Amino acid sequence: MQPEYKSKYNTHVIRIVLVLAVVAVVGVTVRSMVIPESFGKYGHYRADAIKDEVNRPIRNGTNAACLSCHPYIREMHLEGIHRTVSCEFCHGPVADHVKDGKVVAKLPKKQGEEIKTLCLRCHNKIIRARPKEAIKMISMPEHLEQKHVRTDHNCNQCHNVHSPMMWVLEARAIVGVEEESK
Repeated sequence: MQPEYKSKYNTHVIRIVLVLAVVAVVGVTVRSMVIPESFGKYGHYRADAIKDEVNRPIRNGTNAACLSCHPYIREMHLEGIHRTVSCEFCHGPVADHVKDGKVVAKLPKKQGEEIKTLCLRCHNKIIRARPKEAIKMISMPEHLEQKHVRTDHNCNQCHNVHSPMMWVLEARAIVGVEEESK
């Protein structure tokens, strides 16, 4: 009589099945603890994120909100070539300035090199991020050299930041210079 042969491979299979079962139980348990309750309600995201966004305070406004309290700037801004630029682009969110219809703080005013940096965000010829036909592109310090001013000048020494061509056109009218050719 031959002894019955038992494969040792069965114990390995049983161990693998037990390990997989334990991993599956731990995975399901951790998933139920970690994933938010509303996840998957409307798709593959947390449904409560919509409520969170609705309840988030509004920080940005329109130019109309700013210009209603700043009539002098309003006139210049709406007549200038920057009339389509948002006030908040340069000054920051209206929520930092006005809350519930009352002024709560002054917005920071750009000074010196900050103004040049701000202007070059849109007008820097080197970046080439904007189409040339849409807005005037310049490169510094060549622009200042062409205008025969010191190369350490800031943009707001020749251009009103709210109406960039206002002072330039006024100066040309005073000295009788015609529009320069491109």
